[in-house]
Amino acid sequence: MTFYDWPGKSPVEVGLPAHPAVYHMLDVAAVAERLIVPFAFAPPLRQALVLLVALHDLGKISDSFRAMLAGASAQGPRHWELTEVLLHKNDTDLAARLGGDADVRWQLYAAAAGHHGRPPDLAIGALPKPARVREFGKAMQHVGSGAAPAAEAIEAFCDLWPGASLGALDLAEATRLSWWLPGLCACADWIGSNTRWFTAQAPGLSLPNYLTQARQIAAVAVQQSGLGGTLAQLGPLFDFALRPMQAACATLPLPEGPMLAVIEDETGAGKTEAALILAHRMALAGKGRGLYFALPTMATADAMFRRSAQIVGKIFAAPTLTLAHGRAGLSADFRDLVTGGGRGEDDPSCTGWLAENRRRALLADVGVGTIDQALMAVLPVKHQTLRHFGLSSKILIVDEVHEMGESYIAKELERLLQMHRAAGGSAILLTATLPLALREKLLATYGGCNDSPAYPALTVVGRPAVSHFAADPRPVKGPVAVTRIDSFEAAVEQLVTAAGQGAACVFVRNSVDEAIAAREALLARGIPARLLHARFALCDRKRIEAEVLATVGKTGQGRAGFVLVGTQVLESSLDLDFDVMISDIAPIAALIQRAGRLWRHMEERPAPGRPVAAPVLQVLSPDPASVTDDRWLQGTLGRGAWVYDLADVWRTAQVLFDKPCRIEAPHGLRALIEAVHGDGAEPVPEVLARAETEALGKAAAARTQAVHNLVDLSRGYRDGGGASPDTSYPTRLGGPTRTLVLARQTAAGLIPWAEGADLSSAEAWALSEVSARAGRLEALPLPDQSLPEIAAVLRDWPDWKRAEVRLCPVEADGTICAGLRYDRDCGLVFPSPE
Repeated sequence: MTFYDWPGKSPVEVGLPAHPAVYHMLDVAAVAERLIVPFAFAPPLRQALVLLVALHDLGKISDSFRAMLAGASAQGPRHWELTEVLLHKNDTDLAARLGGDADVRWQLYAAAAGHHGRPPDLAIGALPKPARVREFGKAMQHVGSGAAPAAEAIEAFCDLWPGASLGALDLAEATRLSWWLPGLCACADWIGSNTRWFTAQAPGLSLPNYLTQARQIAAVAVQQSGLGGTLAQLGPLFDFALRPMQAACATLPLPEGPMLAVIEDETGAGKTEAALILAHRMALAGKGRGLYFALPTMATADAMFRRSAQIVGKIFAAPTLTLAHGRAGLSADFRDLVTGGGRGEDDPSCTGWLAENRRRALLADVGVGTIDQALMAVLPVKHQTLRHFGLSSKILIVDEVHEMGESYIAKELERLLQMHRAAGGSAILLTATLPLALREKLLATYGGCNDSPAYPALTVVGRPAVSHFAADPRPVKGPVAVTRIDSFEAAVEQLVTAAGQGAACVFVRNSVDEAIAAREALLARGIPARLLHARFALCDRKRIEAEVLATVGKTGQGRAGFVLVGTQVLESSLDLDFDVMISDIAPIAALIQRAGRLWRHMEERPAPGRPVAAPVLQVLSPDPASVTDDRWLQGTLGRGAWVYDLADVWRTAQVLFDKPCRIEAPHGLRALIEAVHGDGAEPVPEVLARAETEALGKAAAARTQAVHNLVDLSRGYRDGGGASPDTSYPTRLGGPTRTLVLARQTAAGLIPWAEGADLSSAEAWALSEVSARAGRLEALPLPDQSLPEIAAVLRDWPDWKRAEVRLCPVEADGTICAGLRYDRDCGLVFPSPE
């Protein structure tokens, strides 16, 4: 029996041939040859890596795998684990062909074998030698009569890549590659296993002839899958006069090799355009063959996707573009791109292959998504290495970095940048309010530093920081005076007065419950306030966002007297412009972000046409000079008192109200941020010291948890990787949430809350989801899921979805159950007990 006689897959249909394992292995190798071309490997190493990819499924040449294809229940090691065993078994022969140190080869054997999203874990390398021999023997029993054909296949494959060599590779480099190679292999395997391109073929062609055929098919498959790559192209990105930071990004000399840039400037200063200008230059300089925009939320990612779709076709020639987050399929803009493709020669497009699995989103030329999708590249979750491989060729652009300052996610971001740099990747970080201490930690991941407090600043590791910028001739809003308002009733009165004067107003609350209460109070005063927060069904949130943007967005109409009540979702996700703002007291970074929504579009609405003489910011806060106990905030903010660290909030209040204060952007922002978060921050009152100590303890625990959760790059993929579910290693810490799926009652049964003739059933149900804190929901008598009308809907849902969500019919009056109701204009409401 020769190696041609071992099947790689079962026949697609009765009477059709079983594709030989060696043919499938060459299919995948041919794809890998295409995918690896843009990476700067020396030819001997490139051939060696492709050869190892070719051997990825060597374990299919085994009695156990043949038996499984014949219908026997799977027992013993899986085929990809047997791949590692067989590579070790034939290490002497491979050493003669590949060279290199044994430890180098063993790192890469495990990397090629671990292409199914997890590293092999048979105890063949870590046990004492006698035990290792026993494990080897047990594994080889499952290989059985495949041992000799597998050895012959190795020799034959080595002949196909005669120049392959690991001789120039040291252990440190092999360890680094061990995180990258499984991603390359998995990506090549997904394409090489797709019968759309690689159909089953009976044995007949010799391996050299079959490889020639596979290479021809791979060229088509890689292109049609959307992984054919793109080229950066010359030409201007924008037709407007550049702002100072944008001009600096257009002229700053670039360092050699991988680079990290940190762009710090005020909200609304055009940082996104500045980053695109810099990324374009970096791409032209060979520092990346694509982009990944990482945003803090799905809403900000959706907004960035709409913006980037208009510009990335100027950076790259006909790039593929994807949206990467859990609800990407609900984005109409993304669906239109997938179904319609680019309209012009250089417009972005998205193939169906890329769109059908969110793990593939990072493989596109340009990806836009949440930071979470990138952070999973440094967590021991399944297909972590695929994400790393996808990012490794990209310029990583992380927006709103200040929102990632919480201890756990900040540690993840550090590790992500370390891993990205190790793979030769470059990155750009954007922020308005980054504390200096966090900036130093992030710069250190690329070996840089900048201890200057100057602001705005453009810091590029390896170059002097830029902190002197030309004056911007455009109209500016000027400094924003901050005044304290001490009661909720006074806040409502101020909004009623300002709206009556024609001002566009916003009340930003720290909690959803308090936002709902504020809207009710305004309605009672005859003010038709709108409400926006995170506890809306997705269909209603999208509708409200569109209506709010149409009124107080950049080109909004009918803004006079408009009043919006919202929560933190207003800080970064929407490009809104208000005249008057009242905000709950919050840490200084959040307040600066909120203040960025005042007089935002001065060119469209210059000061003389505004209904107020200057932007108005009033902050609802108790007096920081009158702190008698650690319940200082509760009487003023209610549930909003528990959202942020008490010490940060008090220091912010002290900085803002100890003496008259203005938020003066950009030059005054650094002093405000450091006064709250810097080393010289004022001590809190003694009665708040315990709260601060507890907060510091939680932050230290979060950092420790992050270090425990993150992959250890120094250990290599086999020892440091994992395959846990995403939920086992969260990208963010926080209380658990529960998802409800809302339904309407009809005579024909339950239908999704979301309505739309163009929606599929799955889309309508997904748009009907709303989430809230699990603790509050679990205390309520939610609808019994075994009720006939509910069970009739759940019958068609997958098991995982039935386990994770609760289907909740909404009565005509909004009631879901005792203590819970839903309203299309208020969202999910927990009524206060009578």
